[in-house]
Amino acid sequence: MRRLVEGDSPMSLILFGPPGGGKTTLARIVSSATNRRFVQMSALNSGVRDVRAVIEQAQVDLRASGRLTVLFIDEIHRFSKTQQDSLLGAVEARTVTLVAATTENPFFSIVSPLMSRSLLLTLQPLSGGEIEQVIDRALSDERGLGGAVTLDADARSHLVRTSDGDARRALNALEAAAGSALAAGRTASTWSHSSRPSTWLRSGTTATVTSTMT
Repeated sequence: MRRLVEGDSPMSLILFGPPGGGKTTLARIVSSATNRRFVQMSALNSGVRDVRAVIEQAQVDLRASGRLTVLFIDEIHRFSKTQQDSLLGAVEARTVTLVAATTENPFFSIVSPLMSRSLLLTLQPLSGGEIEQVIDRALSDERGLGGAVTLDADARSHLVRTSDGDARRALNALEAAAGSALAAGRTASTWSHSSRPSTWLRSGTTATVTSTMT
């Protein structure tokens, strides 16, 4: 995907996949790896005026420094036909490199002229092993929990299963359980089957998230 966006004629992309599959992360990686200006917006709270403002600034940057702009639009299927049409000129002229994310079938939710000017990439839900890697990194990395909590095998299995391939859902549940344990000043938490930390136990020097599943 990086080669597609980084080439002499960068191609706009439509990322189609389930929630929490890494669409936004992929767009950020492409932008940082290619040293391009990254602009993110959501179709939930943006309109034609916002799109035009980004395009105008992209034109200014392109003329002044030659720097290209990656425009990431999340939930693009929520844009109306008119809103999607407002992107066509800039995508055609490659004023911006569009990276658009959608959880809906793009052949029904995105206008055909925009589809024909973009490459469609279909992302699959993350596997259980991939979700475990995300959890392990969140537990150990200083940008995450930094080793402040540990996760027992049953709780890990429950978290992976209930995330259903959605990394964001897994991280939110982990953060909620760990945050509650640490905020309560306890050193261990018992994780109920409903994924909510329900009771707190004293054990060791770090918080341990466990499971009481039956």
